[in-house]
Amino acid sequence: MPEIQNYMRSLRRSHEARTRADRPSSFTLRGREWDLLDDVFAPIYSPSTGVALDFLGWSEPVEVPRSGSFLEVGCGTGVIAVTAALAGCDRVVATDINPQAAANARLNASRHGVAERFRAVQGDLFEAVPAEERFDLIFWSSNYVLAPSGYQYRSMHERAYVDTGYAAHRRFLDQATGWLAPGGAALLHFSSRGDLAELRRAADETGRDLRELRRVVVQEGQDEVDHMLLQVLAA
Repeated sequence: MPEIQNYMRSLRRSHEARTRADRPSSFTLRGREWDLLDDVFAPIYSPSTGVALDFLGWSEPVEVPRSGSFLEVGCGTGVIAVTAALAGCDRVVATDINPQAAANARLNASRHGVAERFRAVQGDLFEAVPAEERFDLIFWSSNYVLAPSGYQYRSMHERAYVDTGYAAHRRFLDQATGWLAPGGAALLHFSSRGDLAELRRAADETGRDLRELRRVVVQEGQDEVDHMLLQVLAA
């Protein structure tokens, strides 16, 4: 296993980001201010949220216009979901297994004046989304580092960094396309910190294809990390 994929490194990064003395209660990203609650993934300590905004075309204060419905899985602070609403999506749902993250996303929706088109719910992947809802765009910037199946999470925060046995990824691959409106797209933000070969095996086993739409190399400390935007398709 390449050192960049070592899950213990990612767990150390999680611990440091959660406990550092200078962790703020708000931060600036792409020209906007955002609230940050305790035990929620902090975009200031990782480039992944900024990369996701780039992938979606929402990097500038004047974003690429969007319409329709948007679902973000694993919303964290809600930066991406709130930006979707600011870009013009008329119905935005943000979901996270961490109740603090769902609360954080609601705070940021109110801060940026989009609460009337925005709903944040607490649940694992799609479990808190009503069964009848469908979306034009589903997006997950995933916890792409593979941890052993037997690893026991020590905090909610760790779930934002690693996925045990790729159990969550398998369920996302299996379920995501079923939540799409006609013509919709399910997108997964992955990186070389994760095991792409194992992800593709999971896709095969769940009857899914993965189409790479975009890729960018980001310098993260001493590591060069490939970030990928993948579309999940029914095989």
